[in-house]
Amino acid sequence: MGRPKQFDPDAAVEQAMDVFWRKGYAATTPQDLVDALGIGKGSLYNTFGSKHALFERALRRYRDSQAVALIEMLEESGPVKERLRAALWLLVEMDLADPDRRGCMAVNAAAELAGTDEMATELVRRMFDRTEEAFSALVEKGQRAGRLPPAVTLAPSEACC
Repeated sequence: MGRPKQFDPDAAVEQAMDVFWRKGYAATTPQDLVDALGIGKGSLYNTFGSKHALFERALRRYRDSQAVALIEMLEESGPVKERLRAALWLLVEMDLADPDRRGCMAVNAAAELAGTDEMATELVRRMFDRTEEAFSALVEKGQRAGRLPPAVTLAPSEACC
């Protein structure tokens, strides 16, 4: 019988997300992850399988903690212009609050891995599509209600995570 885990895998994914977000996938070494997570390499591989599997979980955690917050804000009730303004301010505030200026992890992953990592590309594409859909739906709702002029459109890929 194996020894029980001495760490919280969810907390480890959160810490790994920070490392990947700061350094990028390629520049993050297994040793970087071991050091940040405070676990041995054996525990890292036994729990997550591979660096790439941990990156996938970290990217999903980013989606669930960052991108979903923006989408939920866009889908709340209230005046359309206020929700649009609040969503855009959220993006600005998230960037300004980050002393490391990491930017958007999804954009970073897309720039680094597009065309070379099918999983990351698809996950990021779905995040972007979902965010764009939420912005577009809110703009269209505002137009139907007469709160936004019909000329306001969102071109594909203008919305960000």
